[in-house]
Amino acid sequence: MDSRVDTFGPLLRRWRERRRMSQMELALAAQSSTRHLSYLETGRAQPSREMIGRLAEVLGVPLRGHNALLLAAGFAPAFRESALEGLPAAKAAMDRVLRAHRPYPAFVVDRRWNIVLSNGALPQLYEGCAQSLMEPPVNAMRLMLHPDGMAARILNFEPWRWHCIALLRQQIDGGADESIERLLAEIADYPAPPLADPAPGTDDVERFATPLRIATRLGPMSFLSTITVFGTASDVTLSELALEMLFPADEQTARIVLATTN
Repeated sequence: MDSRVDTFGPLLRRWRERRRMSQMELALAAQSSTRHLSYLETGRAQPSREMIGRLAEVLGVPLRGHNALLLAAGFAPAFRESALEGLPAAKAAMDRVLRAHRPYPAFVVDRRWNIVLSNGALPQLYEGCAQSLMEPPVNAMRLMLHPDGMAARILNFEPWRWHCIALLRQQIDGGADESIERLLAEIADYPAPPLADPAPGTDDVERFATPLRIATRLGPMSFLSTITVFGTASDVTLSELALEMLFPADEQTARIVLATTN
């Protein structure tokens, strides 16, 4: 949410409008009245902690946004925000998944798409990327789409860029902060590589999902991406982490990866 909005009423109204709900729809779903909801949005009434919880649940507000609503109403946050090192059980689980996914690439990103964990598989994918893009914190979006990153070697650059833009727009619609809006504007402004193919693929894979097709010194490779999140997280940091795993999208890629492990 926009950090400039720091009072409860406008913040609640922005969430309601983002979810395209009327005051009546939200009031009914939250077991309140339209009049009371109107008073909350205009500041004529103050919400209880319980009411904030009901509103946040109905609106699908993420944990960070839920805390912001509580703070704006004068309450203490309900959810803690830990450093990753403060979540040893979750970190151990993610490390196990990353290791198990080798020899295929997998990594964990935070809400700003910075890579916080990786299994280090297939470093050949990142050969030729500018050192500045490889310095921590490595931003996955920039690494892939920046002209000095992987962009020049992505064989289906335009379809892949639109896939990434759609992910960022979905994140913004879900209530992401201004940093994601800035990242989207930055990525949308990147020039396409000179040899980028603007046409979508026509094979069976691309009928259902957009693969990452990339040229490497081992040969052209194609991957499908899956993203997993913690569905029962009660910590802000954990709720915003996503585990992305790449799987071979064709037999050629599977053979290349297998050859690198022998």
